[in-house]
Amino acid sequence: MAGHWLNTGDNAWQLAAATIVGLQSVPGLVVLYGGIVKKKWAINSAFMALYAFAAVLVAWILWGYNMGFGPKLWPFLGMPSPALMGHYELSQADIPAAGATAAFPMATMIFFQFVFAAITLIILAGSVLGRMSFKAWVLFVPLWLTFSYCVGAFSLWGGGWLAQLGVIDYSGGYVIHLSAGIAGFVAAAMIGPRLPRDRESFLPNNILLALVGAGLLWLGWDGFNGGDPYSASADAGVAVLNTNIATAVSLLTWTIIDVMYFKKPSVIGAIQGMITGLVAITPAAGVVNGYGAIVIGLVSGSVPWFTMNVLGKRMSLFRKVDDTLGVFHTHAVAGVLGGLLTGILATPDLCKAFGLSTPGGWLYGNFHQFLLQILGAAFIIVLNVVMTAVLLKIISFITPLRMDEESLLIGDDAVHGEEAYAFYGEGDRKPVLGD
Repeated sequence: MAGHWLNTGDNAWQLAAATIVGLQSVPGLVVLYGGIVKKKWAINSAFMALYAFAAVLVAWILWGYNMGFGPKLWPFLGMPSPALMGHYELSQADIPAAGATAAFPMATMIFFQFVFAAITLIILAGSVLGRMSFKAWVLFVPLWLTFSYCVGAFSLWGGGWLAQLGVIDYSGGYVIHLSAGIAGFVAAAMIGPRLPRDRESFLPNNILLALVGAGLLWLGWDGFNGGDPYSASADAGVAVLNTNIATAVSLLTWTIIDVMYFKKPSVIGAIQGMITGLVAITPAAGVVNGYGAIVIGLVSGSVPWFTMNVLGKRMSLFRKVDDTLGVFHTHAVAGVLGGLLTGILATPDLCKAFGLSTPGGWLYGNFHQFLLQILGAAFIIVLNVVMTAVLLKIISFITPLRMDEESLLIGDDAVHGEEAYAFYGEGDRKPVLGD
């Protein structure tokens, strides 16, 4: 039986928030990836996301949770151990970074943090769609979770050294998005590009399906940012409102620039602008006011647009590295922008409401916070460059990182023996003589 500490409202909100964050991945990014890629890669792309969701959960409960949120082993990592004992799951949840407790059980906290870990791997997958070997992906997911994600999570959220210094990452601009964007870019460079014919012509096979996934992503973000006060609090409401303000402004900004530059509004562009707004507000959601959210939306709808559509086409590094869905721009660039803007725009009142002792950002006279945000970003970047490269090199000794040439030519049917759409006869995958 739970003790007097249990607040059923907080527990209900935390479980609801965790569930809608989970829906961002399954089916959100599953169907977004399945619709936004070339038809021959729809199954493989969706399955990479689905596999990651399941594999992360198993690794998370066996060792990952306590590496990210458990007792300190080192200043940047917790002690690996299972999070499965019944008495432990029923006990009151700890909030390591704040040195406090929540009014719900550990089981709720473990599940809530799992869906964040899972979506990070799924976002990363967007950089390597259309050529990474599924066998290599199977090995990469639990290894990267263990040696990269858990280190960043403990450092910023689990009471590690960056948390103790005072770096603010409200809901994962650094831990999730900057990590995924940098790691995805490194992985894309090491695995190599798609076939030239795929890279030159990679038209979405179902834009409407991609929009369904995008919608689940947007509204699921209410749980993403609204769940991080760990209570059904006033600050949760601020975070949800700011999330939607920044996202709407970013989407509109991206679309306006598309019209000015390309002379046409693009649905895919609007989805990109939506994502950059969601990412950029994430490290700031509950510590900036509505005006700050608007500023973040304007910046996230314009700077990543420029890096993707101008620098991405002119700089040799971006032309050489085949980041399939532009995850570097939508997540790494937007994530670091959001983190730095947090160091400028965070207000003293909202920092206090979130339980931080930080006296606001640079705009409120605390330039030191901006410097801390730079330090946090630099650590996450270096961590993910090094760890991703090392892990992929080790995996390459076990199995090729890249699919064989025949699979690259054929796609889903060669890799999984399945195709996304049956256009022949009554569900047959191949024409039948006489049809």
